[in-house]
Amino acid sequence: MNYYVTDNTGASVALNDIPEVSYAAFYEDLRVKLFDARYHAAHYFALPSGDRMRFFLLLLDDAERRVLITSHATDYYDETALPSLTALHPQMHPFERDISERYGIRFDGMPWPKPLRSPAGRYDRRCSIENYPFYTMEGRSLHEVNVGPIHAGVIEPGAFRFICNGEQVLHLEIALGYQHRDVETAFETTANRLRQMCLAESVAGDSAVAHATAFARAVEKLARREVPAALECERAAALELERMAMQIADTGALCMDVGYQLGQVASEALRTMTINTTQAWCGNRFGKGLIRPLGTDHPLTAEKAAMIRANVREIARRYDQVRRDIKSSPSLLARFEQCGIVPRDEMQRIGGVGQAARASGLARDIRTSHPWGVFAGALRHESIVKTHGDVMARLMVRCREVLQSAGYIDRLLDLHGQECGNAGHPRPDYAAPLAPSSLAFGLVEGWRGETCHVLLTDAEGRIAAARIKDPSLHNWLALALAVRGEGISDFPICNKSFNLSYCGHDL
Repeated sequence: MNYYVTDNTGASVALNDIPEVSYAAFYEDLRVKLFDARYHAAHYFALPSGDRMRFFLLLLDDAERRVLITSHATDYYDETALPSLTALHPQMHPFERDISERYGIRFDGMPWPKPLRSPAGRYDRRCSIENYPFYTMEGRSLHEVNVGPIHAGVIEPGAFRFICNGEQVLHLEIALGYQHRDVETAFETTANRLRQMCLAESVAGDSAVAHATAFARAVEKLARREVPAALECERAAALELERMAMQIADTGALCMDVGYQLGQVASEALRTMTINTTQAWCGNRFGKGLIRPLGTDHPLTAEKAAMIRANVREIARRYDQVRRDIKSSPSLLARFEQCGIVPRDEMQRIGGVGQAARASGLARDIRTSHPWGVFAGALRHESIVKTHGDVMARLMVRCREVLQSAGYIDRLLDLHGQECGNAGHPRPDYAAPLAPSSLAFGLVEGWRGETCHVLLTDAEGRIAAARIKDPSLHNWLALALAVRGEGISDFPICNKSFNLSYCGHDL
């Protein structure tokens, strides 16, 4: 089958250069390719194009570091059902469900034809989150437990419906879509590039740097402009700081759920120290305002670099002791080990990404498989992979990544100091013209995993469509699989071991 072949450093591609194939050829090629672990879909979406509906696929080849782009099309009013790829490859379920929900496209043989987000602009307004068709099981010994959509504390809404036999969970169904933010449309209805950047860093507040970097990279590809090496170092350091902060926070949350107070309070203190370091750099604890297209408003001065270096070294030293204490706590190990297992094969089938996939032995990491910026040059990343796929493995991947990120930041600050002598700090450019009738993507490894922003422009070079994928899109199903066969009392630690984003899903 025909693909436009590029990689994560390539420029934008003209829409006319993206092959358009028949759905039969598309289906047959994906039917075979997706059985191979080297391939997985970064994004698959549909857009109206005149009197047609055009479907775009970004397929990642992790072995060859290639991004394969292709498309197929149908008449806008054609009601013929397309054979479902989800029936063979569960990783396609969120994409097919989203396309069906938005535009009424039917997929024949789709095993889970349920709402994905219940967006405000859905095709069938009768279908809403209020009448979500939860799966049911019959049996005198079975009972249902509903959690949410309203939760304690400051947390977005989401419903969890458990079917249990006594304390044992037989099935968990997760229903999201309570927030109708319409983020993607907001990108399309404003031409203000600064406003678009602010939208990008608000897709998921705890991943502001990851989403802002993905969007900025897509814009820069459309602008056909190179980013200075020093700026690439700054962005990578910001991503690794965000990774440290959130992985430390999750360590504390897991310790809290099993009553391990020492690990909880120590992690909370170190997480605060980490986000305060980001705030000292750019004025915001979550890195908002730090990533901007083609430049920066918060250049990393020698004084700030020295502050970051000192703080990160101290955080890593103290966190390593927390990690050692966790590994030596028998009561904690008894709760975390062999709990919430997701095998590698299952993680591959559902398209799992990020540290959750790596904890199951599936080495999905954009920094390695599809490197960009400094990861494609001076900094060669080696993914941390565990094989047990349980709560403990997911925690240990986090622990190791915190220490790895601290080492990376130290090296990035050295590289930054060398590059700053060759170039200044460019200011952001919000008016750079974008290539018309083109597609560009930003693909980065955020702390949760693979974060993808796809932008398409019209004939005048305006952003006509934005499609966003947060890593949580795939991993919510992994959480549902993790709790099968576990006691319902273990759900909190399984949930925290993934820590997925409601708002990253409910675009």
